[in-house]
Amino acid sequence: AVPPFLMFSRLGRTNTPWAIITPSLVSPFGLYLMWIFAADAVPDELVEAARVDGAGEFRTFFSVSAPLLAPGTVTVLLFNVVATWNNYFLPLIMLKNPDWYPLTIGLKTWSQQAGTAGGEAVFHLVITGSLLTIVPLIAAFLLLQRYWQAGLSTGGVKE
Repeated sequence: AVPPFLMFSRLGRTNTPWAIITPSLVSPFGLYLMWIFAADAVPDELVEAARVDGAGEFRTFFSVSAPLLAPGTVTVLLFNVVATWNNYFLPLIMLKNPDWYPLTIGLKTWSQQAGTAGGEAVFHLVITGSLLTIVPLIAAFLLLQRYWQAGLSTGGVKE
């Protein structure tokens, strides 16, 4: 987290949401996962058949390859969304304005402030807040679940 902080501070981009979003856009793990997935998910025979049928490179990619790559793309997307959503340290050092804090830092701050209120613990509020913070992640998983289809190209290639 320190090299991105130094880079964004020289660019004058700290204390903005882009300081949190930009480092999360490229994931070495996501790149590797998509590389391995693409090697197995798109049979060469389907690409060759599209070329024989007269499809250009863009049409071959968007009509043949992209639908077959959808499960891997959605998986990488969800990994990055969950990692960015649950990130604690990067927003803590990048942001100064508490109005820009994500929910993880807000819950930690709330937990520290609400440790005791009038002598009794109010951790049930922090637990309820934690439950509410995972609702968008559950919604994302449920909405994107239809893209995880096994055997999408089954029967497309005769061996």
